[in-house]
Amino acid sequence: MVTTVTTTTITTVTSIAAMGLVATLGIVAIGSLVVFLATRELAAASPSGPSIRVAKFVNVGIWPLTIVLGILAGIKIAEILII
Repeated sequence: MVTTVTTTTITTVTSIAAMGLVATLGIVAIGSLVVFLATRELAAASPSGPSIRVAKFVNVGIWPLTIVLGILAGIKIAEILII
């Protein structure tokens, strides 16, 4: 009986910790995407050479973060449909 309770408790705590980690990573990814998009828009507004280079450089980070955002959204939609 004690072994079952201990195993259940460990499983529950691990699941909650994993969900918290995924949520934290999602928030960080979305925040980074917003910062990169804002930086690109502000840099593209100026016609100077360095600003254009910054706008192109920031695109390197935007695409992977957009893919991560799509995956997170797909996982959340799948969770809603399955449950």
